[in-house]
Amino acid sequence: MSVKPMRSMLYVPGDKPRAIEKARTLGADAVILDLEDAVAPEHKDTARQNVREALRGQWPCPVLVRVNGLDTPWEHDDRDMVLLAGADGLVLPKVEEAQTVLDLHVRLPLWAMIETPRGVLNAPAIAAAPGVRGLLVGANDLARELKTRPHPERLPLLYALTAVVVAARAAGKQPIDAVFNDVRNPTAFARECDQGRLLGFSGKTVIHPDQVAAANAVFGVTQAEAEDARNLLDAWNVARAEGKSVVTYRGALVEQMHADQAAETLAFWQATQSQAT
Repeated sequence: MSVKPMRSMLYVPGDKPRAIEKARTLGADAVILDLEDAVAPEHKDTARQNVREALRGQWPCPVLVRVNGLDTPWEHDDRDMVLLAGADGLVLPKVEEAQTVLDLHVRLPLWAMIETPRGVLNAPAIAAAPGVRGLLVGANDLARELKTRPHPERLPLLYALTAVVVAARAAGKQPIDAVFNDVRNPTAFARECDQGRLLGFSGKTVIHPDQVAAANAVFGVTQAEAEDARNLLDAWNVARAEGKSVVTYRGALVEQMHADQAAETLAFWQATQSQAT
């Protein structure tokens, strides 16, 4: 099984060279060098040059670039730079229909941001488009367009969040939860990570170094969970060798589905361990 954990995807503004250098050391599963919302218009060209330089160096994780939108004056220069500089993927903001992705022909893994009501409604087709690796929720823009109010449990956004998860999972792609804005509130951040994992997200986009480890923990697999998965598989394999179709493990009935799930858990844990070394 090929597993690429994306528990944490760290946004780093392209016009902040020191932040870019620090991002190499923070342990995120992926870094997104941002040319879009985090960069003011007068800094776009400088940010693009910074990102070009950063992509020439060695990174311990995949490095993606969030380009400016297709209706902006920077889009062509951004995409040309990403293609030539060797990024591991392209993050495209405010994707609202699959044709937008199909028309790009960028030959790079694409991560489509779902940030509008139309994007949510068309998420299944967007996720199924060739080249799309995953869907990233942009909750700030989505909440603004939906004209919702903030809620600690994100109740106004639950339909949209779930719709993105279902669309991505149906297409075999990774759904990534939205950023959490209040970087001074680690307790609320951890709670939102718990909610995201409960909903089925693979990981979370983060905007502060202190959020990386917390996201990795919540969306990861603990050693105890890995050991439990290994023990379940051992019991399953013994039962199958004896010709049995089911087995009882710790008082619960185990079938093929549970064995497959345990194998996925163990493979994911092993991938995070090799990624950390």
